[in-house]
Amino acid sequence: MVCITAFQSITLPKMKVEVKHVRTGKHLCSLDGLKDSSTISDVKRVFQSKNPQYYPERQLFKPNQEKKTKALKDSDTLKSISIEDGGVLYFRDLGPQIGWTTVFMCEYTGPLLAYLFFYLRPSFIYSQTDGGPPMAPVVHIAAACWSFHYIKRLLETIFVHRFSHATMPIRNLFKNCSYYWGFAAFVSYFVNHPLYTPPAYGMVQIGAGLILFVIGEYGNFVIHCALRDLRPPGTKERRIPYPTSNPMTFLFDFVSCPNYTYETIAWIGFSIMTQCFPAILFTLAGFYQMAVWAKGKHRNYRKEFEKYPKVRKPILPFLL
Repeated sequence: MVCITAFQSITLPKMKVEVKHVRTGKHLCSLDGLKDSSTISDVKRVFQSKNPQYYPERQLFKPNQEKKTKALKDSDTLKSISIEDGGVLYFRDLGPQIGWTTVFMCEYTGPLLAYLFFYLRPSFIYSQTDGGPPMAPVVHIAAACWSFHYIKRLLETIFVHRFSHATMPIRNLFKNCSYYWGFAAFVSYFVNHPLYTPPAYGMVQIGAGLILFVIGEYGNFVIHCALRDLRPPGTKERRIPYPTSNPMTFLFDFVSCPNYTYETIAWIGFSIMTQCFPAILFTLAGFYQMAVWAKGKHRNYRKEFEKYPKVRKPILPFLL
């Protein structure tokens, strides 16, 4: 037993790693008791023991100060990134964090309540004393579709989504909520307005838009479930998504993020159904943001998986 212990102490020597600020290069602290097999997750725990205000989700480490250098993963070992005894890691404070589940609950509850406020209290919003003209059927259908979308998103947040990152900077919450809540009020104000004009082609146009909306919402849900099944509970494992037995997943043959494709289809349907300019603006803004996200995810897929299908585009088959 003494020999084994001695052998282990030789093969697994203790290390000291210096931590500097990624921007200024200022010395922050030295971390003792690490091994070459220690992971960045271990580094974060030791760093927190010396700096309690920096919990692991708030910490980011890089092997150098170059701006283009990616942050180290929690699973990276010191040996794998060539950090030896006396080596240096560079720290960045990500700021106060908030859990993704909380983020989504805030982002999606607001638009639901904001839209329904205009829909259920038109006399208060539009200062009508006589109750105003009766709402057109499409107004009720639009309220049901909008509510369905955000209730679905809330339920998916609780029961479907598995997040690769536990938190995000809390400062982003205010930006995200402003976008969702603001557009909800903007769209709802005009769709529920007493002077709102129903679509030019009547029930034909409403029905066509509603069909597109339902297809988009169902496809979006199916893709979310397929992505959930790729990641075992409690892990950050990533795999290449492929079509499953559900025919709605066929878009995986053509795009990396079919959930965004289907969501775009849903909002195009909503815009056709309501024939409302603010709804069109919301659709365009949402598509732009989802295209940015899709391009980032597509780029990461191609870097991470050598055999990633080359035919795929980020969000629009054959185009984008």
